[in-house]
Amino acid sequence: MAATTEHGAQSPTRTHHWTDASSIEERLHHAPSAIIRSAKGFWSKFQDFLGRDNILEVAVGLMIASAFSGVVNSLVTDMLMPFVSLLPFMRRNMSEKFTVLRAGPHPPYNTLEQAAADGAVTLAWGHFIDRIANFFVLGFLLYFVVLSYGKMFHADVIRHSIKCAYCRKQISEKSRRCAFCSSWLDGREDKESSALVGVQDGLPVLNSGGGTR
Repeated sequence: MAATTEHGAQSPTRTHHWTDASSIEERLHHAPSAIIRSAKGFWSKFQDFLGRDNILEVAVGLMIASAFSGVVNSLVTDMLMPFVSLLPFMRRNMSEKFTVLRAGPHPPYNTLEQAAADGAVTLAWGHFIDRIANFFVLGFLLYFVVLSYGKMFHADVIRHSIKCAYCRKQISEKSRRCAFCSSWLDGREDKESSALVGVQDGLPVLNSGGGTR
């Protein structure tokens, strides 16, 4: 239907297709197949993720690392720290040593649990020292395991690094050329720079006793 303007001309009325019944029916008809295709694509990607070569190795490594960390924590807390607590100036286990910064309504406190229940502010420095000991013992044991593995299977597991003399980046000590600045590490870069004494007419001027590679 056309509408009449003030100049007498007719303009077509605008019709909206927000509720097109055929379009809605078509979308509803194809919705199950689209959902099935999306689910199949998700499952296919999930299978590709699980079927990667190293995903099982990473999972097993994480489980072993978690179990190993628990063993080391128990070794430090339950086996080593009690002997430290036998020292004359120690009256309790290291993990239970703390300092009260602000007491609650009912001091004194024998344990951290009592202080926390009374609302006191405490500095649990004994627990912190216990965690530091766990960290160093875990690092030492891991280093010992990796070192033993390298000697047993003749594998270069621990790789030492040095700084490049030109770009100061960390590179392997066995490198012959820097991977960052491409400089040779056998001294030829210094020989080249000492052989050049200047530039004349756009060409490098060589030292009388020098040479190029």
